[in-house]
Amino acid sequence: MNASSRPRKKPGRPRLSAEAVLQATHFSLTGNALSLTLPLPPSINRQYATVNGRRVLSATGRRYKVTVGQLLMTAPSSSEWTAFLQKAQEHFLTLTIHFYFPTLLRRDIDGGLKIAQDALCEAMSLNDNRIMEIHLYKALDRDKPRLECTLALASPLSKSSTPPNLPLQRGGTRGRSRSSRR
Repeated sequence: MNASSRPRKKPGRPRLSAEAVLQATHFSLTGNALSLTLPLPPSINRQYATVNGRRVLSATGRRYKVTVGQLLMTAPSSSEWTAFLQKAQEHFLTLTIHFYFPTLLRRDIDGGLKIAQDALCEAMSLNDNRIMEIHLYKALDRDKPRLECTLALASPLSKSSTPPNLPLQRGGTRGRSRSSRR
């Protein structure tokens, strides 16, 4: 078999060791906000795969979600943590994410948002549809790439409440049928 007929081997992607992942993780719980540092999520091109014509979460994406879940399970068990989880189930939420990339021009700012949000909410048994406000930031850190995020409580959930900082829709065309928009 000559060199041109051998299958090409894709370059390996370095994986974070368990030690590196644990060193990257930092938890801080203050009143109504949880702040934590996590490893960077995979790039958007590595998050999904096409299987039988359908887009599905790739093994890399699933592995990232499992990693975040495992990291959150190591959070210190305390009455404050339990109280925060309970309050998070009953409130609208805000999410702030700071991505620290090893280079600024290789990844989009929003490429890691969805998987990071899903992984965090799934690990905490929260429905991410209650996140009503998101702030994204992108910065450079060649030596210690990471994701720093804060999940904060906003206003309490109730059937009649409006999400935080969002005005009520009054007098607009939203919700009316097409024939009544004349």
